[in-house]
Amino acid sequence: MASNLRQDQLSAQLLEIIRTKGLHRLDTPIELASGAMSADFVDGKEALAAWSDLRVAASAIVETVHNAGHRFNAVGGLTLGADALAVGIAAVADCSWFIVRKSPKGRGTRRQIEGARIGRSDQVLLVDDAVTTGGSIFQAYDIVAHSGAAIVAAVTLVDRGENAGPKFADLGCAYFPMTTYKSLGIDPL
Repeated sequence: MASNLRQDQLSAQLLEIIRTKGLHRLDTPIELASGAMSADFVDGKEALAAWSDLRVAASAIVETVHNAGHRFNAVGGLTLGADALAVGIAAVADCSWFIVRKSPKGRGTRRQIEGARIGRSDQVLLVDDAVTTGGSIFQAYDIVAHSGAAIVAAVTLVDRGENAGPKFADLGCAYFPMTTYKSLGIDPL
């Protein structure tokens, strides 16, 4: 019970951090990575630029995932949305982190997954800062799944619509959006 109370407190703090430091209401709509246009821009990287805020986010995510019964030994996702989150969560959970490149490195090792080398023995938490259609997190999902690692859950800081949840459900993967368009009071995309 105390763990759920801690989770609720951390989640409320995280919502306030995202609302006050990451949500920008713009005069003119801008194009998001999904191709959608919105005057509401949520910048998770800016919201969590201070370690104290990143620690709140990482702690809220670890509490949420653990309280749901999921365990992981590696965390990561597609660069750039997952980078700080992966390192912060790894620090809080005392596990490994990795970053998925959008395409394999063109020289040297030619790897697409950097940081921890993940494979069949790994239980992975997949992360991203924001999703609209989920293009980035599902690209990372496919690359991580190809490594042989088991993806035990996926987490996003902000879910801007209703697209990612059903897709993760179809994959049999637990999905935890830490905030949603509803909790931020913005229009869905």
